[in-house]
This record gives sequence, C-alpha cells and structure tokens, in this order.
Amino acid sequence: MTMMTPPPLDQEEDEMLVPHSDVVVEGPQPMEVVAQAEPASTVENQQVEDPPSMKFTWRIDNFTRLNIKKHYSEVFVVGSYKWRILVFPKGNNVDHLSMYLDVADSSTLPYGWSRYAQFSLAVVNQVHSKYSIRKDTQHQFNARESDWGFTSFMPLSDLYDPARGYLVNDACVIEAEVAVRKVLDYWSYDSKKETGYVGLKNQGATCYMNSLLQTLYHIPYFRKAVYHMPTTENDMPSGSIPLALQSLFYKLQYNDSSVATKELTKSFGWDTYDSFMQHDVQELNRVLCEKLEDKMKGTVVEGTIQQLFEGHHMNYIECINVDYKSTRKESFYDLQLDVKGCQDVYASFDKYVEVERLEGDNKYHAEEHGLQDAKKGVLFIDFPPVLQLQLKRFEYDFMRDTMVKINDRYEFPLELDLDRENGKYLSPEADRSVRNLYTLHSVLVHSGGVHGGHYYAFIRPTLSDQWYKFDDERVTKEDVKRALEEQYGGEEELPPTNPGFNNTPFKFTKYSNAYMLVYIRDSDKDKIICNVDEKDIAEHLRIRLKKEQEEKEDKRRYKAQAHLYTIIKVARDEDLAEQIGRDIYFDLVDHEKVHSFRIQKQTPFNVFKEDVAKELGIPVQFQRFWFWAKRQNHTYRPNRPLLPQEESQSVGHLREVSNKTHNAELKLFLEVEPGLDLRPIPPPEKTKEDILLFFKFYDPEKGELRYVGRFFVKSSGKPIEILEKLNQMAGFAPDEEIELYEEIKFDPCVMCEHLDKRASFRSSQIEDGDIICFQKSAPLESEEKCRYPDVPSFLEYVHNRQVVRFRSLERPKEDDFCLELSKVHSYDDVVERVARRIGLDDPSKIRLTSHNCYSQQPKPQPIKYRGAEHLSDMLVHYNQTSDILYYEVLDIPLPELQGLKNLKVAFHHATKDEVVIHNIRLPKQSTVGDVINVLKTKVELSHPNAELRLLEVFYHKIYKIFPPHEKIENINDQYWTLRAEEIPEEEKNLGPHDRLIHVYHFTKETAQNQMQVQNFGEPFFLVIHEGETLEEVKVRIQKKLQVPDEEFLKWKFAFLSMGRPEYLQDSDIVSNRFQRRDVYGAWEQYLGLEHSDNTPKRAYAIHQNRHTFEKPVKIYN
Repeated sequence: MTMMTPPPLDQEEDEMLVPHSDVVVEGPQPMEVVAQAEPASTVENQQVEDPPSMKFTWRIDNFTRLNIKKHYSEVFVVGSYKWRILVFPKGNNVDHLSMYLDVADSSTLPYGWSRYAQFSLAVVNQVHSKYSIRKDTQHQFNARESDWGFTSFMPLSDLYDPARGYLVNDACVIEAEVAVRKVLDYWSYDSKKETGYVGLKNQGATCYMNSLLQTLYHIPYFRKAVYHMPTTENDMPSGSIPLALQSLFYKLQYNDSSVATKELTKSFGWDTYDSFMQHDVQELNRVLCEKLEDKMKGTVVEGTIQQLFEGHHMNYIECINVDYKSTRKESFYDLQLDVKGCQDVYASFDKYVEVERLEGDNKYHAEEHGLQDAKKGVLFIDFPPVLQLQLKRFEYDFMRDTMVKINDRYEFPLELDLDRENGKYLSPEADRSVRNLYTLHSVLVHSGGVHGGHYYAFIRPTLSDQWYKFDDERVTKEDVKRALEEQYGGEEELPPTNPGFNNTPFKFTKYSNAYMLVYIRDSDKDKIICNVDEKDIAEHLRIRLKKEQEEKEDKRRYKAQAHLYTIIKVARDEDLAEQIGRDIYFDLVDHEKVHSFRIQKQTPFNVFKEDVAKELGIPVQFQRFWFWAKRQNHTYRPNRPLLPQEESQSVGHLREVSNKTHNAELKLFLEVEPGLDLRPIPPPEKTKEDILLFFKFYDPEKGELRYVGRFFVKSSGKPIEILEKLNQMAGFAPDEEIELYEEIKFDPCVMCEHLDKRASFRSSQIEDGDIICFQKSAPLESEEKCRYPDVPSFLEYVHNRQVVRFRSLERPKEDDFCLELSKVHSYDDVVERVARRIGLDDPSKIRLTSHNCYSQQPKPQPIKYRGAEHLSDMLVHYNQTSDILYYEVLDIPLPELQGLKNLKVAFHHATKDEVVIHNIRLPKQSTVGDVINVLKTKVELSHPNAELRLLEVFYHKIYKIFPPHEKIENINDQYWTLRAEEIPEEEKNLGPHDRLIHVYHFTKETAQNQMQVQNFGEPFFLVIHEGETLEEVKVRIQKKLQVPDEEFLKWKFAFLSMGRPEYLQDSDIVSNRFQRRDVYGAWEQYLGLEHSDNTPKRAYAIHQNRHTFEKPVKIYN
C-alpha cells in the first residue's frame, strides 16, 4: 500500500490519546480507511524525499485467552528507529479494540527527542482480506506522547465474532505500515501567504467547531452583524460571547497566523472537558445562533439571524372527500435532508415534500367530518437568503440499536434551483416573484466513522471559482472537483495493481463526505457577500485588539532579540524577608519574584551597576554582588562575591561564567550593608576567613518560620559566640536559650541537623551561603503542646503537606471536603482521617480511587486495601500529580471484600418475561456450583427441585456453559454477560438421537458491500429430536417465546454456519443439519430466527463503565 501524505490530523483524534492514561474520551477518530488514505492536495504532497517505510505483521495466537490489559508486539525498526505495536485486547476502558504505535525505546532516548511518522494499523480479515479494517494517521512522537493510535479501533463484538473472519483458530493478525518522514513541508507552510486566509487552532476535539466558525465568518453580512453587536471596553472576551466572537473574527481578518478559540469556548462556559468532547456541528450551529439571536435583541442588529437563515414551511393535511384542510406554518434555520435512498439534493427535496396518504387504519380525524381519507405533506412558504442544509449522514439503526454513518454517494450541485418544475416545492401562498436560485458557498465534510472523526470545510468566500480548504490551522487552495465530487461519498475504485492482467478493480468505501451544505441565494448575493472593513468594528474593539496584536508583536520581537540580551535577576534582603515563611520555606528566594533587568550582553557590568543605582536607589559604591550556585544536593545558595576584574567584564560573559546551563539569565544576590541610620554603607572587606550566613527564626508555638537577616562569621569562630546577636535579631533577651540547626537540603527529602554550638564553623563544614535556623530551647512539656516542636519536624511537615480534595465516587465532579494530609501518610493514616471526617467508625470500610489527570475522572480500578504505601503514591498518575481522591463507603470491610469475588449475574425467569440482576459475593476459591446454590436462595424458581446453570453470553450468543466445579476467580463479568437460568426438564432427559442446539435471533444488513448477520435479543438452547421437521420445531419455539401468530408468520428460519444463512423449509428435517452429539460452539452452527428487532430494550445495562456519562452541547453564558 502506498503511504500518502495528508496533513497531520488533530491531536483531538479520539482515540489518539496516549493509551497509558486510562482515558475514555468519546471523540473523533482518524479516517477509517479500508484500502488507502484519501489523496492529499498538491501542497500537502510536496515531499522532500521518499520516507523509509516498512510493513510489519504480528500474529497473536490464543487471542481470546489473553488475560492481560495490554499486550506489546516484538520490536521492529523503521528509519533506524525502534517501534512496536501496543494493543488492549479487551479495550482501553471502551468496548472497542484499542491499538497504538509505540516508540519502543522511549525511556532510554536522550532528553528532547522527537520523531515524525505516518502510519497505518490494520486488523486483517483472514477470510476476505478486502474486509480488513485499516486506519491511517500521523504523529510527532516525543517523550510526552511516545505512543499514538486509536482507542476505538473496532468494536469488540466484531473482533470476537469468529464468523466475521478477524479471529481464525483463535489467532488475530495485525499489520502496521510505518513511514518515517522529515518534517519540512507541513510546519513551514504559510496559509496567509499562500491563500490570504488563516486557520483556527484546535483545542483538542474542536475541529467540528472550527469548520462551522470558518463557514459563518465567510458570510460577510453575518460577520458585519457580529461586529455591530454592542460591547464595551469593560467586557472580558472570556465572559462575553459577542466580544469573544468579535475578537475571533477580527483576528481571522487581520492576523498573519492561525487563531486560538479558547476565549470563545470560555465564553460558552465550557471547561476543558467540553472542549475535548466532540459534539455535533448542527447542534452547535443551532445553539450558537439561538444565543446570538438572544444577545442581539434590543440592539441595532436585532433580527439578523432570522433575516439570514430563517425560512418557513407549511405543514398541511387536506381531506380527499370533504372540503377540509388544516395548515400550520413553521420556521426553520436549517433543513435536514435524507441521504439514504436519495441520489442528490433534489431527490431529498422531493422526499421532503412527498405526499403521505392517511387512509385505512390511519385515517385523519377532521373535526366535525370525523375520520377521513386525507393527504399530508409539507410545502415551503419561503426560503432564506442563506440556506443551510444538514445532510443526514448519521442515523439511528433500530435493527442494530446503534448509530450508523451513511457513506452512500450523494450529489449536490453548484447551482441549486428550488423553483424547478414550476415551483413544486412551494406552497400556494409563496411569493413567486422571488427567484429561489442558489449558489453553493461551503461544504462541511466529515471524515471518519460513527464513533468520531475529523471535520473540515471547503469554502469559496467570494463565490468565485476558487475554493479553499479550511482544515484547522491549515488553509489550502483547492479545485472544484476536490470540493464537490470528492465529497459525494460512495465508493471509489482503485486502479489495477498489475495493468494488462485481468484484475477485478478493487472498490472501497469513501469515509470522507459532505454532511452540511451552505447555499446563498443569487438575488441576495451582493447584500450578503458585502465589504467588511475596520469602520465596521467598534473603536474600543479595534483599540483592544490592536493593543493585543502589538503586545503579541512585542513578545515576538522580544523572543527574536533574546539572544542579544541577558536577563539579570537581582535578589536582596527585602525579597528574602518577604518570601520566606509565606511563599517559600526552603532555600532563600524564588527568583521568579525578584527584580529583573534586561541588559544587552555586551554591556560592561559596571554600567549595569549604574542602572541598579537608578532603579533601586543604592549608590554604586555600596553595592556588592554575589553569584548564586546550584549545589550537588540541589540547593541554590549565594556562592561568592564578584571579583573587581569580573565587574569590568560584559554581563554576557559573566552569565556564561556563572551559568553552565545556557539559559539567558544571570542570577545575583545584592549585598547591601545598612549603617546605624539604616542608610547603606560600603560593604565590609571579605577575607577567606569570613563566611556569609543567612538566618531563619522558627516559632514553634505559632508554627511560623521567618527570615531575620544575615551576617559574616569567622570560620574559626563558634556558634556560641553569635547567640546574643541572634537573640537580638529575634527580639529575645540576650541570655535566652536557643537551639541552632543547619538547613542542609530538602530534595528529595529534608535534611536539617542540630548544630553544635561549641564546635567551630569550619569543623561543622559551614561555608558561604549556608542557612542557620534557630528557635527557643523548649522545655519537654511545651514540646507536647506544639504540633511541630522543633525546626526539623516543621520543615518535614512543610515539605510533605498536601491538601487533598475528596469526592464521593457517586458524585465525581463535586468536591465533598478537603483534608490537609502528609505525602508520607500511610494508607491507614489516610482512610482513618477520611473515616473521622465523615463520622464512620470503621476506616476499613473506606475504599479509595485515584484520579485520572487526563480524563478528569476516577480511574477504573479502585486502590486495593493497603495497595499504596503512601499518600503520594495514591496521587501520582504517570508523570502528573493530582490533589483529588474519590471515596466510597462499603457495607463490609475492604480486606474482606477483596477476598471475595463479586459477580453480576442476570437471572432469566423460566416462565416470566423478566430479568433480575443479582450481585453474588463469594470467596475467590468458590466454584460455579457455589454461585448456583446462593442464587437458589435469592430467586423465584418455577418449582422447588429446579436446577440452575450459568452461561457466558457475549453479543447475543452463548459462548459457554460453566461446569459446576469451575473456580469463579478467573470468571470475567466485565466484558461478558453471566446469565443464570433453569435447566428445562426436556434437556435433562435427552434421548440417544436428540440434539441440543443454539438458537439465536438475527437480522441481515449490508455494510461495506458485504452481507452481515447481526444478532440481537436473548439466545437460548433448544432440544431437537431425530426426524423432527422445521414445522414441528417452530411450534415449540413459538410457544416458548410466546410470539403472536400474526408476527410469527413474518419470521424466517435458517441454518447458520460460520455466519452464512441457509434458509429452511417447513418440511426440512432440522436434525439432519446438526449432526454432532455435543453442544456446538457459539459461532459454529446455530438455528437462526430472522425477524425485525422490535423487542423492548431491557432496562438494565450490565456492563456500563463505572463512570461514563454523555453531555449534550451547551453554551452556558
């Protein structure tokens, strides 16, 4: 397969989330391609050279027996890089196979590594290779995102159904094709320069919104109306939809690079979770227009939305035999047109106005005329200047009980004439003087499947012949064929691989197709495609946005010139006094909060000192600067004063001397010696014997630490000689007993040691920049009163303290309470504190669950009893630390619960049409027989001696009857349904020629040119006797299922082998088809009952994820 080079898909690609995050974000997925990727446009195809590529095939045996969450392939090499495939056989917290490409040696690669690859992943159909499922994407791999792929690759139900051909002999075959590319073309492309337009940045899963915003922006009349909405200079874009939209449109009009949408989504009231959910464009369009319509009320632009987008149609019912007609006028902002069964837009309009006959049982009640035969339909009173057509590409399939995407071919014209055939779509009162001839303005495209995909738009802003593709940040020129014909959908034929041979051309479904069209009426063209310039934009908005642009330009210039400058950060005593005990406790200062100077690198340091004198009011002769140094123990302290000869050097040179990490900063400590009147005096002379020390004072009673000053000591001196001075600094009596400690380090653990007052500073290894903490010597009784009686215990507390937000697992979005804990608290400490807070006597009944920082939801699995050593272990999620924990209160202690196996069993009553879910808890060593014995005490049996059995059901097929002696420890009720039922009496007394067969309900449908059988409903076993005809078997089935005669006559009966039906006649001997004595496997052979799936859906969902929920589109402000 030839790898194409489409532009990189968004990071929003659903599934393309880093798999190790336990993320369940239902969002977009890359284009589902069966054969090859969509051809790229001319700009996108400019490759520098053919990339190294390779195809890797991975056969996984015993696939259904893999009892691990994730499974890696062996390593393969492409482009001198090591790769491997990562699969989640049971899904990464979804009911789909999850599959990713992983950088195999990411943990050993040097800092800052990155590589770019285009790749496809495929699950091979081993029966019909053309039905293999293949998905393509590309990604810039780095340390943070070292794996990339598809969380929802394919439904587990399809994968695990051997009739589909993806598992043969319990083996799954996976293919990866990887091409490693140099990233030269994509990032260097300049949309504004090439097209005159700029794109919109993607926030995660917002390409659906970007395509809509570009379409609305390129309706100039709409843009002008948005500009004229009243806003004030006091409004904030993040809190005002009109201002945020004005700001966005202004930037699209005047920026040179792509524009961010964060302010707009904030103005919607969306949190990041909303941004990373993919919504429906139509829904967003309606909600946004309703909001704007509301915000425009009472302003000069009131009614603009209606004027542009609102049309009217008339619903009518007209009696045939009496003179009676009922009509109702309704407005619309967009029209939903059927795609299925329609060749083009005109066919959809024909269907829209199709007349329905109300007759027979469906007669119309016409008031005083009673029940009458009637015609029912819709006709249009008027169409809007801007006609928005939503194509129904997504439909609910009642047979399969799921949403499906319609990828059928559907044509749409450049010119749309809605007056055709003498105005067949118009109602009698329509104004025939208005010419309803429309020109196509934009085509919104969805590429992908029903579980998500990628959105972009083809637009011709001025209705000229030149089309543009707006694909998030990237805008490219396109021809009309690309915008129209290639978005019709349907199938595409690939050219034969060996011309000259008699190859059957291979067809594949095109998953990229139009699903929203915007037409502009020709007679309104000049009004709508109007000129919009700066005079349409409020002055305060122009000033604000120009200021933003200038600031952005300043920042850009600042960055561009950064290599010419050195940033000098100057810390002083005042900074230490202000920060220690408030912002920081360890070391001396946060350099981000001190005075900063930006100085040209060639400036002599002496000249810089003059700048300091002007800025800080300290004469040059009173300044002494010290270099800071990072010590081996990770502390950062003043190290030595600058030498006189160094002060004559340039600041750039000094930065290089002091800082080997090559960032642009020079960090200095400014020593200023205050005289008796607190005015600066020249700094004292420093000899090798002099050591500069910094002092912090700790008050145990208040639990406070503060900076009290610094001074020089002699290295031969002893701490006992400075006690009086320290007491004076703390405001104590000269003879107050105090204890001294040296603050040595705090990373990764605190080291603070008692300082011997009688040993010399030299012998205690005290040097320049060291920190001495001191406190009153506390009597033993006061130590008991104080929570942290001494400096080491206080610093230990500060280093480890952690405020944790606790949430009930039942309400995972709301904080219940906060507790200040320590990172080194044990598991028992944490649950004890939680139990105390909620008033629970037994802490062992508390079960905790960690937080997933990526999905902002609880992790799927709770923390086991004492499963985490410390609180810090509970809060870490890969490389991120959270401050959230979830709790739940159990009915039994957690250690006891963990010794038990919890099984969810659905009990099917023998005579009543009901299913009851039972949670069975038993010790893990228990057997299926034990489960059945417990069930017997809980359920209502048809008779006292009834025997039960336990079945494993998966996607409406029975896969296993559990033997009573099987241990329950390894039974999985997360993916499969466990069903319990009574064993029918006829099964207990099988004759020598009787057979026990599987019976399943099914429907047929065509997908990807392949007839597929879809099972539904409850499967069951049936005894068939030798010589028994289908007619006789049907009688028993109808009685068992209690199906009415009228309905049962519509049912068809088939023998299915490996998913292929052979229909049976009433006279056929059923047992002839089922020759084996033992029970067949679920997928091998069964009796199929074909009928429509109109059974009521069970009101239970046995396998819902612990924390799933869906959100509709909401704009909150």
